[in-house]
Amino acid sequence: MAKIKIGIVGNGGICGAHCAGYDREADRAEVYAVCDINIERAKALAKRYNIPDERVFDNVHDMVNLPEIDAVSVCTWNNGHAECTLAALNAGKHVLCEKPMAFNAKQAQEMKDAADKAGKLLMIGFVRRYGNDCKVMKDFVNADYFGDIYYAKATYLRRHGSPGGWFSNIELSGGGPLIDLGVHVIDLTRYIMGNHKPVSVYGATFNHLKNRPGVSNSGGYKSADAGSGEIFDVEDLATALIRFDNGAVISVEASFSLNTKHDKGDIEFFGTKGGAKLSPELELYSDVNGYLTNTQLDFPTALSFNGLFENEISHFLDCIIDGVPCQSPAEDGVEIMKILDAIYESARTGHEVTID
Repeated sequence: MAKIKIGIVGNGGICGAHCAGYDREADRAEVYAVCDINIERAKALAKRYNIPDERVFDNVHDMVNLPEIDAVSVCTWNNGHAECTLAALNAGKHVLCEKPMAFNAKQAQEMKDAADKAGKLLMIGFVRRYGNDCKVMKDFVNADYFGDIYYAKATYLRRHGSPGGWFSNIELSGGGPLIDLGVHVIDLTRYIMGNHKPVSVYGATFNHLKNRPGVSNSGGYKSADAGSGEIFDVEDLATALIRFDNGAVISVEASFSLNTKHDKGDIEFFGTKGGAKLSPELELYSDVNGYLTNTQLDFPTALSFNGLFENEISHFLDCIIDGVPCQSPAEDGVEIMKILDAIYESARTGHEVTID
């Protein structure tokens, strides 16, 4: 079988995670062409894969015109997701687009429509769906352990964790921790609960601590473009209540900067039969024989984050080669963008926003 030839547009930090996935799938795929607005960065990645100069680009439209390319990974800043995805789809390529799908729901719908018209796969990089914690939770959901999950709390809080660079520039990112971190836990929580349709949100955003200027760097992930004197015009904290058509509600909190003791990434689920907490270990809460019970699963590696992107890339190739149904399709990306749009609009107006 001929290998799937991959073009990667956007050769910064997240590109490395995609490359690791393609490296593990070297028998089925190869990184064939690279593209970045910083041509030197593209050349550095090309050197790693022995890609000749004629397959190194600083313009996505030129790269996707290569007839040999089968699929494209879109790993750009958020403001490039729609343009690069549309260019690839219109050129007849399959696409794996990083989250968030786009700047807004309108762009996301245009991307989905283009994929439908081209008859090509548009998969969204909701990488948390490919974690072992998600798989285990879905096993319990499918076994009806929780009954009806009617409420959940999704948090992704950093005390001092702005990546800087383009992440804190709204013209490039579209927002702050909500669109960067919150999107992960909103999508994972909604997916585990059954992908119900969102109908309304009430949200608030804040910009008080910003990126904590003058406070020493706490480490953690930093943008490849982070530097001194950079813009910070996004929110530093976002919170929201999201209501779904089945009556369920998700409470969300996401921050880059917050006066709290520790960073936190917990997701809690509350059902009619039982509950759970991902932290990232999985604890289960229920009652047995008339007594309240707490259970922690007894396998230390089952809930690790190892292999997330590799699993995602492997699934992307399964979809292309074998026609496997996509686990994170474009329509889910559109719904998440509707939620994000509504939260930002609610924060702006101070009122609840309904979602069509």
